[in-house]
Order: sequence, then structure tokens, then C-alpha cells
Amino acid sequence: MMDSWISYFWLFDVIDIEEDIKALQLDSSAEDTVLVNVEDARPDEAIKHDKADGEDSLMEEERKTDDVEKPDMLEDELRDEAHPDLKPEHVEPKGVSGKESSPPEDMQVEVEVNKKRHLNVVFIGHVDAGKSTIGGQILLLSGQVDDRTIQKYEKEAKDKNRESWYMAYIMDTNEEERVKGITVEVGRAHFETETTRFTILDAPGHKSYVPNMISGASQADIGVLVISARKGEFETGYERGGQTREHVQLAKTLGVTKLIIVVNKMDDPTVNWSKERYDEIESKMVPFLRSSGYNVKKDVQFLPISGLFGSNLKTRLEKSVCPWWSGHCLFEVLDAVEVPPRDPNGPLRMPIIDKFKDMGTVVMGKIESGSIREGDNLLIMPNKAAVKVLAIFCDEDRVRHVGPGENVRVRLSGVEEDDLLSGFVLCSVAKPIPAVTEFVAQLQILELLDNAIFTAGYKAVLHVHAVVEECEIVELMQQIDLKTKKPMKKKPLFVKNGAIVLCRVQVNNMICVEKFSNFAQLGRFTLRTEGKTVAVGKITALPTVADSA
Repeated sequence: MMDSWISYFWLFDVIDIEEDIKALQLDSSAEDTVLVNVEDARPDEAIKHDKADGEDSLMEEERKTDDVEKPDMLEDELRDEAHPDLKPEHVEPKGVSGKESSPPEDMQVEVEVNKKRHLNVVFIGHVDAGKSTIGGQILLLSGQVDDRTIQKYEKEAKDKNRESWYMAYIMDTNEEERVKGITVEVGRAHFETETTRFTILDAPGHKSYVPNMISGASQADIGVLVISARKGEFETGYERGGQTREHVQLAKTLGVTKLIIVVNKMDDPTVNWSKERYDEIESKMVPFLRSSGYNVKKDVQFLPISGLFGSNLKTRLEKSVCPWWSGHCLFEVLDAVEVPPRDPNGPLRMPIIDKFKDMGTVVMGKIESGSIREGDNLLIMPNKAAVKVLAIFCDEDRVRHVGPGENVRVRLSGVEEDDLLSGFVLCSVAKPIPAVTEFVAQLQILELLDNAIFTAGYKAVLHVHAVVEECEIVELMQQIDLKTKKPMKKKPLFVKNGAIVLCRVQVNNMICVEKFSNFAQLGRFTLRTEGKTVAVGKITALPTVADSA
């Protein structure tokens, strides 16, 4: 009796399975005209489909899957090293022919990356001006941060009795920065508008971290100078010794040719979107910007904002909020900024700002000139290490090719992380960057320390691109007449504040630099001593041995 019951249920199971097979076959024929990408298919879905089609279909499908999954399993290493021309295969179901298969995923990323222009924006200004808050608000408005994250930061800031700091937590990620309420390291984030991809560089405003600010500004194409309109805060940043002044001078020296000046905290009760306060700040800043070398009409733009509430960032100010302002918002101004064209075919120059281990040695930096492709054989100077490019990452995406102006991470073989330092330069083998211990430069003395004399033997800290190195002035060669702009006949023994002098500079270790006339970004520098910028300069000549290297 038991056997008959088992046979009975077994018969029903067989009938159910046959019905399922028929249903699945009908579904399969309905979807037969759809192009299937095997890389996007999930393994469990493929298995269900195979079972429905029977044993013969299963074997055939497994054979096809085995053929196409090798590139996916080994990712790009298999294609790059063993078969450079190998592309991921895409299966076309029966009945579909003559259609092109979609490009590989990483190539799609590359097309997307190269479609928009890219700009690096550094936010500079006095401590507590609101740089990190503005950066966080921009990320929120551009959809880079979700509401849940913002709620978490609001609660965290409230627990610390710092309710207005929550937006800055988006950029200030480590605990030290959040407790102190000041930026220490250069924060980095990305956002996009319809025409441009931006990398935000959130520079520290405190005078103790100016070297970090220099590192951030040296990678930037344009600068956003944040000024607090709150009563007393603008004056503190602008007066002698304030970081507003020093940051402007450093930005100009480091190659930030376009400056957007945002007057922040206009919503503060002491300001209340006052046109008089806005005009007062603009009238004081304009003469100083001119003296720093900026063409105020062409290269500088002012606009009022509120970073905490996002006013005049993505959308223009409403008349009910600020009746006297009819200009553009920050996003529109950033989109409209024009920067000089870059040469993708020039010799490669990428100063290394950081390095770490991740399946090889990974270096970070901004490509100042030239392009990098996967598989390129390159050189790291000054230690002359021959390396090969294994992978390139732009923002968070892997790409095969990247051009100048991009901030990238490059995975290399042929060099160990311990053999690299910040300031080393990734360059082309055919035209390596000169490595020197001495050069001739034109210096402008800004403000020497009390009782200091600028003469042969003067020592300071040299900042050039990502290099930070102790240096010594070994010879004052010529002083430039400020009126005629021509060299004086008499060789100077010493110079004072404001003087322009041609001198010979010596460093302890080999550094990679270029003549200013060849590569401006690698040929301009600052001299600092005891936490203060004392001079800015440009390299005018290199030793002939280095030039021929």
C-alpha cells in the first residue's frame, strides 16, 4: 500500500516538473530576442535556466560560460599580460545577429570619464571661515551624500554640542578634526555638474597646517577663497598674520590663476545679508588681490553665500532672501571657469603626493602633463626606478587611459613602496624630469622674520610641487630694479622685504624640478621658515648636466 502511495505522488511530481519545463521554455523563447551579457548574469540564475532546458542544454551552457568567464574571473590582469587584445565575450541568443556587443565595463567607464572636462578646486581661507561646511553642502546638493548619513552626522555633532558642525563632518573624516573643529589633512571628494567633473580639495586653514594647504593648492586648477562675513571674523583673517592674506599669496605662487571669492555666513545675525558688509569686504580685498598679482577683472569673481544652509550654491538666491544680488550661484560660476588647455601628448609628469600597498605599489598624484595608459613602461625620478603600469584608477573607477589634469591612483610593478617618497615624479622614459641639488631662481621677498637678513647662507624650507626640502641660499647673483624690471649692475650682499633677487639655491637631497618656462607647475616654489612664508620664486635655470639627463 505504501509503495502505491509513493508511486502516486511521484507521478504528480513528474507532471509538475514537465509543466515547469514547458513554462520556462515559453519564457525563454519570449526573451530570445534580448541581448544577454554573460558578465551581468548571476550564476544562480544561469543554473535555474539550465535545469529547465534539460541536461544537454546544461552541458552546452556550461561550456559557453567557461569560455567567457575567464576574463571576468581574472579581471583585467589576464587581458593585460597574457592577451592584451582579449575582450570580454558577450553571448547573443539564437535569432539575434548583426548587433554589436556592448563594450567592456571598464571601457564604458573610460568613455564616461573622458566625456566631461575635469577641474581641481581647492577651498582656502582663514580657519573657521566655513570651507569644510561648504564642501559638505556641495556634496549633499550634488547627490553624493544621502539623508541618512546627514542625520547621523547631525546627531554626532549635537552630542558634542557643536550643532552647526555637522555639515563639515562630510569632509573632516577623522576624529581629531571633528573634536577640534579644524581641518588638518587635505580633504578630497568628487562631484559633477552637467558639463564638468570636479575634485574638491579642502585645505586646512589653521596656520600650523599651512604645509598641508600648500600640498592641496599645488594640485588645484582654480581656487575658492572662503571669507567669513561675520563681524570680527573677516578682520581677524585679513589683518597681518591672518591666513586669508597668506593663502591668497600662496595660491597665486602655486599656480591657482582663477580665484572665486565667496563671502560666507551672510545669513549670520550680525550680517543678515547686508549689502554694506559685502561691499566693505570686497573693497578691502580688491587692492590686496591686485598686489598679489591677480587680474581682478578677468581672474577674480565675488559672490555672497551661506554654506550652512546652501544658499547661492546650486541655485540662485531668491529676492526674498537677498534683494540686491542678481548674479550667478557658485555652481554656475564653477561651470563657466575657463582654464588653459593641457597637452596630452607632452612628456609625462606626475608628482607623487602619496603611496600605499594594494596588490602592488600604488601612487597618487595629479598628471601635470602627458598621458598614462595601462601597460606603459615609465620611470620614477630621482631614483631612476623603471616601472610598469598595471592599473589606473580615476575617482573610484578603473580606466585604461587618462590624460593631464586628472587626480589618479596608479598601480605599479617594479618598485617597492618603501623606495618612494612624496615629491618623486612619475615620468616618461624618453624625456625624464631633471633631478638636481642646485638651481638658479628669481625670488620675491615677501616678509622676513624680525631681525632676519636675507643674504648668502640664509636657510629655509623649500616647497615645490609635492617636495618639502631644507634649502640654503648660496649666492645672491643680481637684484632686479622694481621700477625698470632690469638687473642692477652692483651685486647685492643682502636684500630687504619686497625685493626681487636672482639667486642660487642649494638643497641637501636630490629633487625633481623643471624650469618655470618649460613647466610652470613644476618650476614655482615658496620658501618658509618658522611657520611663515618669507619668499616666493620661480626656477630660471638648471645645471646643464641635469638638462641633458
